[in-house]
Amino acid sequence: VKVNPSTPMKSVYAEIPDRHYQIIAHPAQEELALRLVKHDPKRFTYHPTNWSKFKDGTDNIEVGGFNPVNYIRGAHVLFLASFHNNDVTLSQFHVLNMLCESFVETMTVALPYYPTGTMERVVREGQVATASTLARLFSNLPRVGKPIRVMVYDLHTLQNRFYLSGNALASLHTAIPLLINELRSPESKISCIAFPDEGACKRFSTLFSTEFPDWPVVTCGKIRDGDRRVVTIQDGDPKDRHVIIVDDLVQTGGTLVECANAIKAAGALSVSAFVTHAVFPSGWDRFAREHGGPFDKFYITNSNPMVTNKLPHDDCFHVLDLTNIIIADLG
Repeated sequence: VKVNPSTPMKSVYAEIPDRHYQIIAHPAQEELALRLVKHDPKRFTYHPTNWSKFKDGTDNIEVGGFNPVNYIRGAHVLFLASFHNNDVTLSQFHVLNMLCESFVETMTVALPYYPTGTMERVVREGQVATASTLARLFSNLPRVGKPIRVMVYDLHTLQNRFYLSGNALASLHTAIPLLINELRSPESKISCIAFPDEGACKRFSTLFSTEFPDWPVVTCGKIRDGDRRVVTIQDGDPKDRHVIIVDDLVQTGGTLVECANAIKAAGALSVSAFVTHAVFPSGWDRFAREHGGPFDKFYITNSNPMVTNKLPHDDCFHVLDLTNIIIADLG
């Protein structure tokens, strides 16, 4: 289907009958579950689950939707996952295994942020490619007839999709349309797209060139300066432009900040940023304006709600909600 970017997302699927989904969610994604039901109660039903622990620390979980009436058997099940640490990941695989053995019609796992996506290869013997391990856990879930659909947004390394096989297949999506909607706003000052490296440029630049064909594109990269590797502008000119740097995720953000500083030094009027996934393992202080951060605005999605729910509301951070785009991508 060739889609006009200005076409409302729902109209793309106008000829596909809506499924009714029975939703099971990890507590971190409960707010998303409630937003889905509020948006379309005829299409979504949410069943709260009791995620408890025994005294020895092992899981004591009772999944909703089974009592007093079994709504799960024969249903289209949507599991809203959040793998923000190893403990909760294992707990959710317990539940996924149980649901697959409950005679469901189809199983869809919405995992907006695939956390091991940056650990997909090893460079020396002894290292563990945890992206491969996670994919094998998905691929070896019990068969439900059709492959389990694993929905992921802006996967860091696209080859990860091929790690899933057998009983589970990856369904790759992007949150970039949320940013494009922001940039279309009359209030937006942005007039230049930048990328922190060539890889991000190759992945995302075509999504912007159609919408904003007259905007210059700036690509940064690292070069060696003695014993240091420094970020410089390798292509494009941001002078007298309001620039936004686009990438898929941010961890500590060192490269992102260096990129912003290089663009400012080249004469940009302001620098903002967008990442789909905010991880911030060392905190977000370095990005905040009150701590001297370089960004006018910092757009992120709520793919990792354990982080975004704690961000300050009166600084540079603007959280974009994935709810509507997930609804559209479900088909």
